[in-house]
Amino acid sequence: MNLMNPCRAWCAALLLLTCSPSLLASTPDDQLIVGMNMNNLLTLDPAAMTGNEVVGIVVNLYDGLVELDPQQLTNVRPALAERWEISPDNRQLTFHLRDNVTFHSGNPLSSADVIWSMRRVLHLNLAQASVWKSYGFSKENVDQMITAPDAHTVVIRLPKPNDPKLVLYSLAALGSMVVLDSKTVQAQAVNNDWGNRWLTTHEAGSGPFRLDVWQAKDVLRISRDANYWRGAPKLTRVVFRHLQESQTLRLMMEKGDLDIASNMAIPDVKALRHDPDLTIDAVQKGTIYYLAMSMKDDHFANPQVREALRYLVDYQGINKTLMAGYGTLHQRPIQSGMPATLPDPGYKLDVPRAKALLAAAGYPNGFDTTLRVLADQPFLNVAIAIQSTLMQGGIRAKIITGTGNQIYGAMRERQFNLLVGRGGSGVEPHPHSSLRALVYNPNNADSARLTNFQGWRTGFYDAQLNSMIDKALLERDVKQQQQDYFAIQKRYDQLIPALMPISQMTDSVVVNNRVQDYVPHPSATTFLRDVWKTPDSLAGGAQ
Repeated sequence: MNLMNPCRAWCAALLLLTCSPSLLASTPDDQLIVGMNMNNLLTLDPAAMTGNEVVGIVVNLYDGLVELDPQQLTNVRPALAERWEISPDNRQLTFHLRDNVTFHSGNPLSSADVIWSMRRVLHLNLAQASVWKSYGFSKENVDQMITAPDAHTVVIRLPKPNDPKLVLYSLAALGSMVVLDSKTVQAQAVNNDWGNRWLTTHEAGSGPFRLDVWQAKDVLRISRDANYWRGAPKLTRVVFRHLQESQTLRLMMEKGDLDIASNMAIPDVKALRHDPDLTIDAVQKGTIYYLAMSMKDDHFANPQVREALRYLVDYQGINKTLMAGYGTLHQRPIQSGMPATLPDPGYKLDVPRAKALLAAAGYPNGFDTTLRVLADQPFLNVAIAIQSTLMQGGIRAKIITGTGNQIYGAMRERQFNLLVGRGGSGVEPHPHSSLRALVYNPNNADSARLTNFQGWRTGFYDAQLNSMIDKALLERDVKQQQQDYFAIQKRYDQLIPALMPISQMTDSVVVNNRVQDYVPHPSATTFLRDVWKTPDSLAGGAQ
Protein backbone atom coordinates (compact mmCIF):
# COMPACT_ATOMS: atom_id res chain seq x y z
CA MET A 1 0.00 0.00 0.00
CA ASN A 2 1.41 3.38 -1.00
CA LEU A 3 1.05 5.67 2.02
CA MET A 4 2.07 8.68 -0.02
CA ASN A 5 -1.07 8.72 -2.16
CA PRO A 6 -3.52 9.81 0.62
CA CYS A 7 -1.06 12.45 1.72
CA ARG A 8 -0.69 13.75 -1.80
CA ALA A 9 -4.44 13.76 -2.26
CA TRP A 10 -4.95 15.68 0.99
CA CYS A 11 -2.31 18.26 0.01
CA ALA A 12 -3.84 18.67 -3.43
CA ALA A 13 -7.27 19.24 -1.89
CA LEU A 14 -5.84 21.78 0.55
CA LEU A 15 -4.08 23.59 -2.30
CA LEU A 16 -7.32 23.68 -4.26
CA LEU A 17 -9.21 25.09 -1.29
CA THR A 18 -6.65 27.80 -0.59
CA CYS A 19 -6.19 28.88 -4.19
CA SER A 20 -9.73 28.69 -5.50
CA PRO A 21 -10.87 32.23 -6.40
CA SER A 22 -14.40 31.42 -5.32
CA LEU A 23 -13.22 30.82 -1.76
CA LEU A 24 -10.95 33.83 -1.37
CA ALA A 25 -11.90 36.39 1.25
CA SER A 26 -14.31 39.07 0.14
CA THR A 27 -15.43 42.31 1.75
CA PRO A 28 -19.17 42.95 2.36
CA ASP A 29 -21.12 44.36 -0.58
CA ASP A 30 -22.33 47.41 1.38
CA GLN A 31 -19.03 48.29 3.07
CA LEU A 32 -15.78 49.82 1.84
CA ILE A 33 -12.61 48.60 3.54
CA VAL A 34 -9.63 50.91 3.10
CA GLY A 35 -6.07 50.09 4.10
CA MET A 36 -3.76 53.01 4.84
CA ASN A 37 -0.91 54.19 7.05
CA MET A 38 -2.41 56.25 9.87
CA ASN A 39 0.84 57.38 11.47
CA ASN A 40 0.16 60.97 10.38
CA LEU A 41 -3.50 60.91 11.39
CA LEU A 42 -3.21 62.99 14.56
CA THR A 43 -6.56 64.76 14.95
CA LEU A 44 -9.99 64.95 13.33
CA ASP A 45 -10.44 68.61 14.22
CA PRO A 46 -10.77 70.43 10.88
CA ALA A 47 -9.10 73.55 12.30
CA ALA A 48 -6.02 71.62 13.41
CA MET A 49 -5.63 68.99 10.73
CA THR A 50 -2.45 68.55 8.67
CA GLY A 51 -1.68 66.02 5.96
CA ASN A 52 -3.58 64.35 3.14
CA GLU A 53 -4.78 61.41 5.20
CA VAL A 54 -7.03 63.38 7.53
CA VAL A 55 -8.43 65.60 4.75
CA GLY A 56 -9.79 62.52 2.96
CA ILE A 57 -11.69 61.60 6.11
CA VAL A 58 -12.85 65.04 7.24
CA VAL A 59 -14.52 65.87 3.90
CA ASN A 60 -16.73 62.81 4.32
CA LEU A 61 -17.84 63.84 7.83
CA TYR A 62 -18.41 67.54 7.11
CA ASP A 63 -19.65 69.77 4.31
CA GLY A 64 -18.23 73.08 3.13
CA LEU A 65 -19.91 75.97 1.39
CA VAL A 66 -18.52 74.85 -1.96
CA GLU A 67 -16.36 72.04 -3.36
CA LEU A 68 -13.98 71.37 -6.27
CA ASP A 69 -14.85 69.07 -9.13
CA PRO A 70 -12.21 66.28 -8.94
CA GLN A 71 -12.16 65.94 -12.74
CA GLN A 72 -11.89 69.67 -13.44
CA LEU A 73 -10.33 71.48 -10.51
CA THR A 74 -11.09 74.96 -11.77
CA ASN A 75 -14.81 74.13 -11.57
CA VAL A 76 -16.24 75.19 -8.18
CA ARG A 77 -19.44 73.29 -7.39
CA PRO A 78 -22.24 74.21 -4.97
CA ALA A 79 -22.37 72.38 -1.64
CA LEU A 80 -23.97 73.93 1.46
CA ALA A 81 -24.21 77.13 -0.55
CA GLU A 82 -26.54 76.57 -3.49
CA ARG A 83 -25.33 79.77 -5.16
CA TRP A 84 -23.05 82.76 -4.59
CA GLU A 85 -22.13 86.15 -6.01
CA ILE A 86 -18.90 88.14 -6.20
CA SER A 87 -19.18 91.92 -5.91
CA PRO A 88 -17.98 94.16 -8.79
CA ASP A 89 -15.02 95.35 -6.70
CA ASN A 90 -13.92 91.72 -6.02
CA ARG A 91 -13.93 92.42 -2.27
CA GLN A 92 -17.11 90.60 -1.22
CA LEU A 93 -18.53 87.10 -1.64
CA THR A 94 -22.16 86.41 -0.76
CA PHE A 95 -23.30 82.81 -0.21
CA HIS A 96 -26.90 81.61 -0.14
CA LEU A 97 -27.34 78.48 1.99
CA ARG A 98 -29.66 75.57 1.42
CA ASP A 99 -32.58 75.44 3.83
CA ASN A 100 -32.90 71.65 4.21
CA VAL A 101 -29.62 70.73 5.93
CA THR A 102 -29.33 69.23 9.40
CA PHE A 103 -26.27 68.16 11.35
CA HIS A 104 -25.80 64.61 12.58
CA SER A 105 -27.16 65.77 15.93
CA GLY A 106 -30.44 66.77 14.29
CA ASN A 107 -29.74 70.48 14.76
CA PRO A 108 -30.61 72.58 11.70
CA LEU A 109 -27.67 74.20 9.91
CA SER A 110 -27.81 77.98 9.58
CA SER A 111 -25.57 80.91 8.76
CA ALA A 112 -24.80 81.22 12.48
CA ASP A 113 -22.96 77.87 12.30
CA VAL A 114 -20.97 79.04 9.28
CA ILE A 115 -19.93 82.25 11.05
CA TRP A 116 -19.01 80.41 14.24
CA SER A 117 -16.95 77.81 12.36
CA MET A 118 -14.94 80.52 10.60
CA ARG A 119 -14.43 82.47 13.83
CA ARG A 120 -13.23 79.26 15.46
CA VAL A 121 -10.45 78.71 12.91
CA LEU A 122 -9.09 82.24 13.47
CA HIS A 123 -9.41 82.20 17.25
CA LEU A 124 -7.79 78.80 17.70
CA ASN A 125 -4.94 79.87 15.40
CA LEU A 126 -3.94 76.28 14.64
CA ALA A 127 -2.64 74.81 11.38
CA GLN A 128 -5.55 75.75 9.13
CA ALA A 129 -5.60 79.41 10.22
CA SER A 130 -2.48 80.21 8.20
CA VAL A 131 -4.22 80.41 4.83
CA TRP A 132 -6.93 82.72 6.11
CA LYS A 133 -4.43 84.93 7.90
CA SER A 134 -2.60 85.31 4.60
CA TYR A 135 -5.86 86.69 3.16
CA GLY A 136 -5.89 89.30 5.94
CA PHE A 137 -8.38 87.68 8.31
CA SER A 138 -7.66 87.68 12.04
CA LYS A 139 -9.50 86.99 15.25
CA GLU A 140 -9.73 90.76 15.69
CA ASN A 141 -11.47 91.47 12.37
CA VAL A 142 -13.35 88.23 11.64
CA ASP A 143 -16.58 89.52 13.24
CA GLN A 144 -16.60 92.50 10.92
CA MET A 145 -15.44 90.64 7.81
CA ILE A 146 -17.77 87.63 7.97
CA THR A 147 -21.43 88.38 8.71
CA ALA A 148 -24.89 86.86 8.34
CA PRO A 149 -27.73 89.17 7.23
CA ASP A 150 -30.17 86.32 7.82
CA ALA A 151 -30.27 82.61 8.68
CA HIS A 152 -29.46 81.51 5.12
CA THR A 153 -27.02 84.16 3.90
CA VAL A 154 -23.31 84.55 4.62
CA VAL A 155 -21.29 87.56 3.50
CA ILE A 156 -17.49 87.38 3.40
CA ARG A 157 -15.80 90.76 3.00
CA LEU A 158 -12.10 90.45 2.13
CA PRO A 159 -9.88 92.44 4.52
CA LYS A 160 -7.46 93.28 1.71
CA PRO A 161 -7.53 93.06 -2.09
CA ASN A 162 -7.36 89.49 -3.34
CA ASP A 163 -8.39 87.23 -6.17
CA PRO A 164 -11.88 86.03 -5.14
CA LYS A 165 -11.42 82.89 -7.25
CA LEU A 166 -8.53 81.85 -5.03
CA VAL A 167 -10.69 82.41 -1.94
CA LEU A 168 -13.36 80.19 -3.50
CA TYR A 169 -10.73 77.55 -4.25
CA SER A 170 -9.57 77.64 -0.63
CA LEU A 171 -13.12 77.31 0.67
CA ALA A 172 -13.63 74.38 -1.67
CA ALA A 173 -10.37 72.49 -1.41
CA LEU A 174 -8.77 72.74 1.99
CA GLY A 175 -11.42 71.27 4.23
CA SER A 176 -10.45 73.88 6.83
CA MET A 177 -13.61 75.94 6.45
CA VAL A 178 -16.09 73.11 6.75
CA VAL A 179 -19.17 73.94 8.80
CA LEU A 180 -19.44 72.62 12.35
CA ASP A 181 -22.50 72.15 14.53
CA SER A 182 -21.80 75.10 16.82
CA LYS A 183 -24.28 74.06 19.52
CA THR A 184 -22.84 70.56 19.85
CA VAL A 185 -19.20 71.69 19.87
CA GLN A 186 -19.78 74.52 22.33
CA ALA A 187 -21.43 72.05 24.71
CA GLN A 188 -18.17 70.04 24.71
CA ALA A 189 -15.76 72.97 25.04
CA VAL A 190 -13.40 72.95 28.01
CA ASN A 191 -11.46 75.98 29.26
CA ASN A 192 -12.30 78.05 26.19
CA ASP A 193 -10.69 75.53 23.82
CA TRP A 194 -13.52 75.87 21.27
CA GLY A 195 -14.08 72.13 21.57
CA ASN A 196 -10.61 71.31 20.21
CA ARG A 197 -9.92 68.48 22.64
CA TRP A 198 -13.29 66.85 22.01
CA LEU A 199 -13.08 67.22 18.22
CA THR A 200 -9.73 65.47 18.17
CA THR A 201 -11.61 62.16 18.35
CA HIS A 202 -15.23 63.19 17.63
CA GLU A 203 -17.10 65.02 14.88
CA ALA A 204 -19.97 67.48 14.61
CA GLY A 205 -20.69 67.63 10.92
CA SER A 206 -23.46 67.44 8.35
CA GLY A 207 -21.56 65.21 5.92
CA PRO A 208 -22.65 61.95 4.28
CA PHE A 209 -21.06 59.82 7.00
CA ARG A 210 -20.99 59.84 10.80
CA LEU A 211 -17.97 58.89 12.89
CA ASP A 212 -18.49 55.63 14.78
CA VAL A 213 -15.08 55.13 16.33
CA TRP A 214 -11.44 56.08 15.91
CA GLN A 215 -8.77 54.06 17.65
CA ALA A 216 -5.47 55.73 16.86
CA LYS A 217 -3.15 53.64 14.68
CA ASP A 218 -5.73 50.87 14.54
CA VAL A 219 -9.10 51.53 12.95
CA LEU A 220 -11.44 54.38 12.04
CA ARG A 221 -15.04 53.56 11.13
CA ILE A 222 -17.73 55.80 9.66
CA SER A 223 -21.36 54.97 8.86
CA ARG A 224 -23.77 56.58 6.43
CA ASP A 225 -26.16 59.27 7.55
CA ALA A 226 -29.56 58.09 6.30
CA ASN A 227 -30.85 61.68 6.51
CA TYR A 228 -28.04 63.25 4.49
CA TRP A 229 -29.37 66.22 2.54
CA ARG A 230 -28.00 64.95 -0.77
CA GLY A 231 -29.56 61.54 -0.15
CA ALA A 232 -28.20 58.62 1.85
CA PRO A 233 -24.81 57.30 0.64
CA LYS A 234 -24.88 53.96 -1.14
CA LEU A 235 -22.40 52.39 1.29
CA THR A 236 -23.59 51.67 4.82
CA ARG A 237 -20.09 51.82 6.28
CA VAL A 238 -16.49 52.70 5.49
CA VAL A 239 -13.69 51.17 7.55
CA PHE A 240 -10.17 52.65 7.46
CA ARG A 241 -7.58 50.19 8.79
CA HIS A 242 -4.09 51.17 9.91
CA LEU A 243 -1.68 48.98 7.97
CA GLN A 244 1.86 50.30 8.02
CA GLU A 245 3.59 47.52 6.11
CA SER A 246 3.26 47.73 2.35
CA GLN A 247 3.58 43.97 1.89
CA THR A 248 0.63 43.48 4.23
CA LEU A 249 -1.44 45.89 2.12
CA ARG A 250 -0.42 44.02 -1.03
CA LEU A 251 -1.31 40.59 0.41
CA MET A 252 -4.69 41.79 1.68
CA MET A 253 -5.54 43.36 -1.70
CA GLU A 254 -4.62 40.10 -3.43
CA LYS A 255 -6.80 38.11 -1.04
CA GLY A 256 -9.74 40.50 -1.30
CA ASP A 257 -9.59 41.59 2.35
CA LEU A 258 -9.34 45.25 1.28
CA ASP A 259 -11.20 47.26 -1.34
CA ILE A 260 -8.72 50.14 -1.54
CA ALA A 261 -5.09 50.49 -0.46
CA SER A 262 -3.07 53.71 -0.28
CA ASN A 263 0.45 54.53 0.95
CA MET A 264 1.73 51.33 -0.64
CA ALA A 265 5.38 50.97 -1.65
CA ILE A 266 5.76 51.23 -5.40
CA PRO A 267 7.37 47.77 -5.86
CA ASP A 268 4.24 46.29 -4.34
CA VAL A 269 2.01 48.50 -6.49
CA LYS A 270 3.86 47.33 -9.59
CA ALA A 271 3.44 43.70 -8.53
CA LEU A 272 -0.34 44.18 -8.57
CA ARG A 273 -0.55 45.80 -12.01
CA HIS A 274 -1.30 42.52 -13.75
CA ASP A 275 -3.98 41.38 -11.32
CA PRO A 276 -7.22 41.41 -13.37
CA ASP A 277 -9.28 42.16 -10.27
CA LEU A 278 -7.41 45.36 -9.40
CA THR A 279 -6.89 48.81 -10.92
CA ILE A 280 -4.05 51.25 -10.17
CA ASP A 281 -5.21 54.88 -10.03
CA ALA A 282 -2.24 57.25 -10.32
CA VAL A 283 -3.08 60.89 -9.63
CA GLN A 284 -0.59 63.76 -9.86
CA LYS A 285 -0.92 66.13 -6.94
CA GLY A 286 0.45 69.61 -6.40
CA THR A 287 2.37 68.48 -3.33
CA ILE A 288 6.18 68.71 -3.49
CA TYR A 289 8.87 66.49 -1.95
CA TYR A 290 11.66 68.70 -0.66
CA LEU A 291 14.81 69.11 1.39
CA ALA A 292 14.27 71.85 3.97
CA MET A 293 16.88 73.79 5.96
CA SER A 294 16.25 75.86 9.06
CA MET A 295 17.62 79.39 8.78
CA LYS A 296 17.45 79.52 12.58
CA ASP A 297 20.54 77.29 12.36
CA ASP A 298 23.67 79.41 11.80
CA HIS A 299 24.97 77.01 9.16
CA PHE A 300 21.94 77.35 6.91
CA ALA A 301 21.44 81.04 7.55
CA ASN A 302 24.53 81.39 5.35
CA PRO A 303 23.48 81.50 1.65
CA GLN A 304 26.75 79.90 0.55
CA VAL A 305 25.99 76.86 2.71
CA ARG A 306 22.47 76.66 1.29
CA GLU A 307 23.88 76.88 -2.23
CA ALA A 308 26.36 74.13 -1.40
CA LEU A 309 23.48 71.88 -0.42
CA ARG A 310 21.78 72.73 -3.71
CA TYR A 311 24.67 70.87 -5.39
CA LEU A 312 24.80 68.02 -2.89
CA VAL A 313 21.51 66.43 -3.93
CA ASP A 314 21.37 63.89 -6.76
CA TYR A 315 17.96 64.99 -8.05
CA GLN A 316 18.09 62.92 -11.22
CA GLY A 317 19.31 59.77 -9.46
CA ILE A 318 16.72 60.06 -6.69
CA ASN A 319 13.84 60.50 -9.12
CA LYS A 320 15.02 57.71 -11.39
CA THR A 321 15.74 55.07 -8.74
CA LEU A 322 13.60 56.00 -5.73
CA MET A 323 10.62 58.09 -6.87
CA ALA A 324 9.14 56.00 -9.69
CA GLY A 325 5.44 55.87 -8.84
CA TYR A 326 5.87 58.36 -5.99
CA GLY A 327 6.73 61.48 -7.94
CA THR A 328 8.47 63.08 -10.90
CA LEU A 329 11.49 65.40 -11.02
CA HIS A 330 10.49 68.98 -10.23
CA GLN A 331 12.67 71.87 -8.99
CA ARG A 332 10.28 74.83 -8.91
CA PRO A 333 8.01 76.06 -6.09
CA ILE A 334 4.98 76.32 -8.40
CA GLN A 335 3.59 72.94 -9.34
CA SER A 336 4.12 71.68 -12.87
CA GLY A 337 1.44 71.83 -15.53
CA MET A 338 0.58 75.49 -15.00
CA PRO A 339 1.33 78.20 -17.60
CA ALA A 340 2.99 80.21 -14.82
CA THR A 341 5.56 77.49 -14.03
CA LEU A 342 9.08 78.02 -15.36
CA PRO A 343 11.06 75.05 -16.72
CA ASP A 344 13.27 73.35 -14.14
CA PRO A 345 16.63 75.11 -13.58
CA GLY A 346 18.41 71.78 -14.07
CA TYR A 347 20.35 71.52 -10.80
CA LYS A 348 22.54 68.41 -10.54
CA LEU A 349 24.89 66.80 -8.08
CA ASP A 350 28.22 68.70 -8.26
CA VAL A 351 30.41 67.79 -5.29
CA PRO A 352 33.51 69.89 -6.23
CA ARG A 353 31.36 73.01 -6.60
CA ALA A 354 29.63 72.30 -3.29
CA LYS A 355 32.96 71.81 -1.46
CA ALA A 356 34.29 75.10 -2.85
CA LEU A 357 31.16 76.90 -1.59
CA LEU A 358 31.51 75.32 1.86
CA ALA A 359 35.17 76.35 2.05
CA ALA A 360 34.24 79.93 1.08
CA ALA A 361 31.60 79.89 3.81
CA GLY A 362 34.21 78.90 6.41
CA TYR A 363 33.55 75.15 6.51
CA PRO A 364 36.38 73.52 4.53
CA ASN A 365 35.96 70.35 6.59
CA GLY A 366 32.17 70.44 6.59
CA PHE A 367 30.15 70.16 9.80
CA ASP A 368 27.82 67.90 11.78
CA THR A 369 24.04 68.26 11.61
CA THR A 370 20.81 66.26 11.79
CA LEU A 371 18.38 65.22 9.08
CA ARG A 372 14.80 64.50 10.15
CA VAL A 373 12.53 62.26 8.11
CA LEU A 374 9.42 60.13 8.41
CA ALA A 375 10.12 56.45 8.96
CA ASP A 376 8.10 55.70 5.80
CA GLN A 377 8.86 55.39 2.11
CA PRO A 378 9.85 57.07 -0.08
CA PHE A 379 10.95 59.62 2.54
CA LEU A 380 13.47 57.41 4.30
CA ASN A 381 15.21 56.24 1.12
CA VAL A 382 15.40 59.83 -0.14
CA ALA A 383 16.94 60.91 3.18
CA ILE A 384 19.51 58.10 3.04
CA ALA A 385 20.44 59.11 -0.52
CA ILE A 386 20.82 62.76 0.53
CA GLN A 387 22.82 61.77 3.61
CA SER A 388 25.24 59.92 1.31
CA THR A 389 25.81 62.85 -1.06
CA LEU A 390 26.04 65.35 1.82
CA MET A 391 28.84 63.21 3.24
CA GLN A 392 30.73 63.55 -0.06
CA GLY A 393 30.78 67.29 0.57
CA GLY A 394 31.89 66.86 4.20
CA ILE A 395 28.47 67.42 5.83
CA ARG A 396 27.84 64.66 8.36
CA ALA A 397 24.06 64.41 8.79
CA LYS A 398 22.66 62.09 11.44
CA ILE A 399 19.25 60.80 10.37
CA ILE A 400 16.44 61.13 12.92
CA THR A 401 13.29 59.17 12.07
CA GLY A 402 9.86 59.39 13.61
CA THR A 403 6.13 59.82 13.10
CA GLY A 404 4.51 62.81 11.47
CA ASN A 405 3.95 64.47 14.81
CA GLN A 406 7.61 64.02 15.76
CA ILE A 407 9.08 65.12 12.43
CA TYR A 408 6.70 67.79 11.17
CA GLY A 409 5.97 68.80 14.76
CA ALA A 410 9.63 69.78 15.14
CA MET A 411 9.41 71.71 11.88
CA ARG A 412 6.27 73.56 13.02
CA GLU A 413 8.15 74.53 16.18
CA ARG A 414 11.17 75.60 14.09
CA GLN A 415 13.28 73.11 16.02
CA PHE A 416 15.15 71.24 13.28
CA ASN A 417 18.29 71.44 11.14
CA LEU A 418 17.53 69.55 7.93
CA LEU A 419 14.35 67.74 6.99
CA VAL A 420 13.11 65.65 4.08
CA GLY A 421 9.40 66.25 3.77
CA ARG A 422 6.41 66.71 1.54
CA GLY A 423 4.09 69.68 1.41
CA GLY A 424 3.19 72.71 -0.56
CA SER A 425 -0.58 72.64 -0.68
CA GLY A 426 -1.13 72.94 -4.41
CA VAL A 427 -4.71 71.80 -3.80
CA GLU A 428 -6.11 74.97 -5.30
CA PRO A 429 -5.62 75.27 -9.08
CA HIS A 430 -3.80 78.59 -8.80
CA PRO A 431 -0.04 79.44 -8.70
CA HIS A 432 -0.55 81.38 -5.49
CA SER A 433 -1.52 78.18 -3.69
CA SER A 434 1.95 76.67 -4.15
CA LEU A 435 3.73 79.95 -3.41
CA ARG A 436 1.72 80.60 -0.29
CA ALA A 437 2.52 77.17 1.10
CA LEU A 438 6.20 76.94 0.14
CA VAL A 439 7.51 80.51 -0.17
CA TYR A 440 5.27 83.22 1.29
CA ASN A 441 6.11 84.38 4.80
CA PRO A 442 4.50 87.71 5.72
CA ASN A 443 5.69 87.62 9.34
CA ASN A 444 8.87 85.78 10.30
CA ALA A 445 8.46 86.27 14.05
CA ASP A 446 8.21 83.11 16.15
CA SER A 447 5.03 84.51 17.65
CA ALA A 448 3.33 84.67 14.22
CA ARG A 449 2.86 80.88 14.29
CA LEU A 450 2.27 80.58 10.55
CA THR A 451 2.72 76.85 10.98
CA ASN A 452 1.15 75.81 7.68
CA PHE A 453 3.61 77.95 5.71
CA GLN A 454 6.80 76.09 4.88
CA GLY A 455 8.52 79.44 4.38
CA TRP A 456 7.80 80.41 7.97
CA ARG A 457 8.82 77.00 9.26
CA THR A 458 12.25 77.34 7.63
CA GLY A 459 12.66 80.99 8.61
CA PHE A 460 13.03 82.05 4.97
CA TYR A 461 11.91 85.67 4.61
CA ASP A 462 12.22 88.28 1.88
CA ALA A 463 9.99 91.36 1.99
CA GLN A 464 10.36 92.02 -1.74
CA LEU A 465 9.36 88.48 -2.60
CA ASN A 466 6.28 88.74 -0.38
CA SER A 467 5.36 91.98 -2.13
CA MET A 468 5.82 90.41 -5.56
CA ILE A 469 3.55 87.51 -4.58
CA ASP A 470 0.89 89.91 -3.31
CA LYS A 471 1.07 91.95 -6.52
CA ALA A 472 0.86 88.93 -8.84
CA LEU A 473 -2.24 87.70 -7.05
CA LEU A 474 -4.10 90.93 -7.88
CA GLU A 475 -2.91 91.32 -11.47
CA ARG A 476 -5.94 91.23 -13.81
CA ASP A 477 -4.02 90.97 -17.08
CA VAL A 478 -3.37 87.25 -17.63
CA LYS A 479 -0.16 87.71 -19.64
CA GLN A 480 1.29 90.19 -17.15
CA GLN A 481 0.36 87.93 -14.25
CA GLN A 482 2.24 85.07 -15.90
CA GLN A 483 5.32 87.30 -16.27
CA ASP A 484 4.98 88.28 -12.60
CA TYR A 485 5.03 84.62 -11.58
CA PHE A 486 8.09 84.03 -13.77
CA ALA A 487 9.86 86.90 -11.98
CA ILE A 488 8.91 85.47 -8.56
CA GLN A 489 10.43 82.09 -9.39
CA LYS A 490 13.63 83.72 -10.67
CA ARG A 491 14.06 85.83 -7.52
CA TYR A 492 13.31 82.86 -5.29
CA ASP A 493 16.00 80.91 -7.09
CA GLN A 494 18.52 83.76 -6.80
CA LEU A 495 17.95 84.07 -3.04
CA ILE A 496 19.05 80.45 -2.51
CA PRO A 497 15.92 79.33 -0.65
CA ALA A 498 15.85 77.21 2.48
CA LEU A 499 13.54 74.71 0.83
CA MET A 500 14.66 72.84 -2.28
CA PRO A 501 11.98 71.09 -4.37
CA ILE A 502 13.02 67.62 -5.50
CA SER A 503 9.94 65.91 -6.91
CA GLN A 504 6.22 66.48 -7.48
CA MET A 505 3.97 63.91 -5.90
CA THR A 506 2.18 61.10 -7.68
CA ASP A 507 -0.35 59.26 -5.55
CA SER A 508 -0.88 55.62 -6.53
CA VAL A 509 -4.00 54.00 -5.11
CA VAL A 510 -4.89 50.34 -5.66
CA VAL A 511 -8.63 49.74 -6.10
CA ASN A 512 -10.58 46.50 -6.36
CA ASN A 513 -12.66 46.44 -9.53
CA ARG A 514 -15.80 45.82 -7.49
CA VAL A 515 -15.58 49.44 -6.32
CA GLN A 516 -17.59 51.77 -8.56
CA ASP A 517 -17.62 55.58 -8.95
CA TYR A 518 -14.50 56.04 -6.84
CA VAL A 519 -12.74 59.15 -8.20
CA PRO A 520 -9.34 59.94 -6.62
CA HIS A 521 -9.07 63.67 -6.05
CA PRO A 522 -5.88 65.66 -6.77
CA SER A 523 -6.44 67.64 -3.56
CA ALA A 524 -6.96 64.54 -1.36
CA THR A 525 -10.61 65.43 -0.81
CA THR A 526 -11.95 62.14 -2.21
CA PHE A 527 -15.71 62.03 -1.79
CA LEU A 528 -17.19 58.64 -0.89
CA ARG A 529 -20.87 59.57 -0.89
CA ASP A 530 -21.51 58.14 -4.40
CA VAL A 531 -19.23 55.10 -4.17
CA TRP A 532 -20.82 51.65 -4.39
CA LYS A 533 -19.69 48.09 -4.99
CA THR A 534 -20.65 45.40 -7.47
CA PRO A 535 -22.28 42.55 -5.52
CA ASP A 536 -19.78 39.82 -4.76
CA SER A 537 -21.93 37.18 -6.46
CA LEU A 538 -21.67 39.12 -9.74
CA ALA A 539 -17.92 39.51 -9.33
CA GLY A 540 -17.37 35.76 -9.08
CA GLY A 541 -16.54 35.74 -5.38
CA ALA A 542 -17.71 33.61 -2.49
CA GLN A 543 -21.35 32.55 -2.54
